[in-house]
Amino acid sequence: MTGALPERAPASDEVFPPTLREVMLRPWWIGMLGFALLVAAVFAWLGQWQLGRAIDTDPPPAGITEQVEPIAEVVAPGEYLPEPLVGQRVDVAGAFVAGDFLVVSSRYNGGEEGYWVTGQLRVDPTGSGAAAVADATDGPTSLAVAIGWTADRAAADAAASTLNADPGAAVQLTGRLISDEGPALPPRGAPATEMTRMSPAALLGRWHDVAELNVYRPYLVAETAETAETAGAGESLPAGLQPIDSPAPDEGSNVNWLNIFYAVEWAIFAGFAFYMWYRLARDAWEKEVEALEEAASAHHPSDR
Repeated sequence: MTGALPERAPASDEVFPPTLREVMLRPWWIGMLGFALLVAAVFAWLGQWQLGRAIDTDPPPAGITEQVEPIAEVVAPGEYLPEPLVGQRVDVAGAFVAGDFLVVSSRYNGGEEGYWVTGQLRVDPTGSGAAAVADATDGPTSLAVAIGWTADRAAADAAASTLNADPGAAVQLTGRLISDEGPALPPRGAPATEMTRMSPAALLGRWHDVAELNVYRPYLVAETAETAETAGAGESLPAGLQPIDSPAPDEGSNVNWLNIFYAVEWAIFAGFAFYMWYRLARDAWEKEVEALEEAASAHHPSDR
């Protein structure tokens, strides 16, 4: 007679590993979730701030740059020209300073490369809109002016020499304000005085009588008698120079796509904060389960 096999007694120390939910509900991970919420809230606020800057709710009216304004009502000496006003037509009164007519190369007119003849216009403190300039500054004020263009360097140098010898009487100029292009080193092999960018900052270093001088950061592309009631340097351009091609600026969009891109980035960062909390909690849970399983295997080795 065969006896029945004895039943194996259940292990009294059977291991029941925690679930992922149980780990996430522990005080430590609830605290970490609160921290992730705080970080996500900061990122969401930054995204909202970027969106607020991305859309211009009060854009300038169409064609505003074509309305001639006194220069003092557009920008003050030493200030940067606001982006919506780049290309704004302004008028300004003053007189050119003898000896400060300089040539700037790498200038294009209708796709053709050439040269600009530029001058230092000493702004008349009694001219149109100049009272605001006098109230805001002490001492004389100057504006860099691009007077005319030519494709020939010799013609540009001759025109600058003619103007330096006789800068003329006081003038009333109309033209477009353009932001400073910034100074640049001359091309390799060119003279050290060669200028390839229209920069009032660079021109200031070569002007005369600049003690206590206030300077406009943007420069003026002057119109001529053929395109305005009052001309650039007098009633006509010096021999050899042509009017500078300066069309109206394109109407810009009231949406800044770069800021929208940044807002999307902040939203992604906010979501990543929650993902990091979940990933860290899951890693901790997996390590705890693995450790419990290894401990159980060490206490109950497999029967051979």
